[in-house]
Amino acid sequence: MNISELNNWLLSEDKQSLIMGILNVTPDSFSDGGQFLNKNSAIGHALKMIEEGADIIDIGGESTKPFSSPVSLDEELSRVLPVIEDLRKETDVCISIDTTKSEVANQALEMGASIINDVSAMEFDEKMIGIALKFDCPIVLMHMKGIPKNMQENPHYSSLISEIITYLNARIDFVLSKGIDRKKIIIDPGIGFGKSVENNFEIINNLNQFVDLGYPVMLGASRKSFIGITLDVPEDKRVEGSLAANIIGFQKGVSVFRVHDVDQTRKALTITKKIFNSDHLIN
Repeated sequence: MNISELNNWLLSEDKQSLIMGILNVTPDSFSDGGQFLNKNSAIGHALKMIEEGADIIDIGGESTKPFSSPVSLDEELSRVLPVIEDLRKETDVCISIDTTKSEVANQALEMGASIINDVSAMEFDEKMIGIALKFDCPIVLMHMKGIPKNMQENPHYSSLISEIITYLNARIDFVLSKGIDRKKIIIDPGIGFGKSVENNFEIINNLNQFVDLGYPVMLGASRKSFIGITLDVPEDKRVEGSLAANIIGFQKGVSVFRVHDVDQTRKALTITKKIFNSDHLIN
């Protein structure tokens, strides 16, 4: 999917689900830290995910796993820009830049990225909104309680779903007030970002409430710790749990699935869609 096709998708009423492949160009991301820090490895993995069915490649140069610390602007730029530049030479697939820094977003979009995926919902950097307006690009607004360094220190909610919805509505209102086109907005309830294990299950079971806000919803449950803790398995053994979460997400109306395991996700969603659409098939 290129940016023109994505813009058409955002405008369409009947949105087919999209797969966003995760490419962490970091030494310390929770699942694949260090695997794709080398530029050639990163490019190879991105092309593999595209071949497997990824519609979007989400490139991040700063880990946002629990208890992680931010990296410098220069360090983040040095990680992501060479990968974006070389990947753009190979494919016109949509590239999402996973960052909270406006200057990283600015240079990534100049280099050929198409989407801003900001886990702070444009709160950490007040200049981020200006970059989104400058490029008129799609944006992902995510809920996070706290910052990565402290978000998992006993997160607590009085009313989980309503609090997340209230926050997302406030951030949506903010970006709309600044001139962002409502058709450019994707929302993400933020699985694992300031959430307990049980919070994550509750969010997935109530994803339809986020869909009801009227914006495409992205689900980023892939390989996260709530799956590992529940199944008592390490990061690379969480594909089944990830698929289960994504299938429920599809049932609840999720439009974008941010995943590590693109091939398995595509296959699982293909069968899921066949089952859901079986009433409309001609025997």
